[in-house]
Amino acid sequence: MSYQFSKYETHYRNLTYLGVPIIIGQLGNLILNFADTLMIGHHSTKELAAAAFVNNMFTLVIIFAVGFTYAITALVGTLYGQEKTHRIGELMKSAVAANTCMAVFLSAIMWVLYINLGNLGQPEELLPLMCSYFVIQLVSLPFVCWFNTFRQFTDGITDTRVAMWILIGGNIMNIFGNWVLIYGHLGMEEMGLVGAGLSTMISRIVMAIVMVSIFFFSKRYKEYREGWRQGSINRTDFKQVTVLGLPLALQMGMETAAFSLSSLMVGWFGTTALAAHQVMLTISQLGYMIYYGLAAAVAVRISNFMGQRDYTAVKRTATAGIHLVFFLAMLTSIPVFIFRHSIGGLFTDSSEVVSMVSMTIIPFMIYQFGDGMQCNYANAMRGIAVVKPLIWIAFVAFFIVSLPLGYLFGVVMNYQLIGIWYAFPFGLTTAGLLYYVYYQKGLKRIEESAK
Repeated sequence: MSYQFSKYETHYRNLTYLGVPIIIGQLGNLILNFADTLMIGHHSTKELAAAAFVNNMFTLVIIFAVGFTYAITALVGTLYGQEKTHRIGELMKSAVAANTCMAVFLSAIMWVLYINLGNLGQPEELLPLMCSYFVIQLVSLPFVCWFNTFRQFTDGITDTRVAMWILIGGNIMNIFGNWVLIYGHLGMEEMGLVGAGLSTMISRIVMAIVMVSIFFFSKRYKEYREGWRQGSINRTDFKQVTVLGLPLALQMGMETAAFSLSSLMVGWFGTTALAAHQVMLTISQLGYMIYYGLAAAVAVRISNFMGQRDYTAVKRTATAGIHLVFFLAMLTSIPVFIFRHSIGGLFTDSSEVVSMVSMTIIPFMIYQFGDGMQCNYANAMRGIAVVKPLIWIAFVAFFIVSLPLGYLFGVVMNYQLIGIWYAFPFGLTTAGLLYYVYYQKGLKRIEESAK
């Protein structure tokens, strides 16, 4: 056992060093929604339910957009491993252009969805709340894309603390803004859900401006800016970012769609079920953000080692990553289970919602290990730039397995919210196992071609 530990000790340490700031940054994204959910829930259950629907729709496109930016981590990480700083700056110009195009495309899709909100079978009393909150979220979407574009650059060069500090600052701003605008403090009008949306929008805009400003004015990025200034948007780099980014976006988008489209089914069961579903999604994102933060460090380290063609280090990094992810899965699940009967009370005063939340904790615990596995090996595949299998694996796991089972358990068998949540472990575990298999196949093929 000591020999085995000695093989992975350095990788545990390096993954933790890189991963903890990413985890904190990921938790910053969660806290942004957590703060809104918590503070809106205590203002109005109807507003909580309306926020649930809108946030789940936007979570889908935001995760898709973030997945698209993950191509930057793999490309920058490989170049960083080869010490090609000038080339990284040149690549970033095309990466910003590609992600701006993605922001415009996703904004257009969400505008079409906004026009058709009334046709999605949601409770009539929630529609006025949904519409105003939706528009505010739409305005902030491009800024989320730009922030994450430059965040993946800093992660790729292993400077993971920059995004962490910006996200911490942004969340402090958002929580303070919620307090002022939701409840009407400091002489402001009490705005409820609209106030929560405005606070989130302002914090996202500020975070994007700060992140971009650091790239263009910080001394530590001087070499990268030289590459940016001397380079140009070119078809080769634009295509490289897009070809690598789309499978990653589709993989993450389909996974998120399984949860977001489940929200449509939950809406059929009424306002209480929808509110409980939003609370559980917020809780479940805690584990996901922690795993994905560490797994993102796995992708960074693997891409660095791929640039150096050190395939032994690639294998040990992926293995060390799954060890750490499973350890974190246990740490996350235990307190949630212990406080399962009271945790819903953090978000709402409704006893019905709290009771419904407590019943969904068991399926939440079951899927933690499948969720951790799929996070780790999807990122390992990203690190070795083998991403095309991610698309069909995600489709099978989430659209062939998870969503149909959710409909069967929740609607056909009438277990409603609980039935829908019991479908998630099947999809996530299927994804985790298939990502592991194709990571192994992809790396083996790369090793053989390098000989």
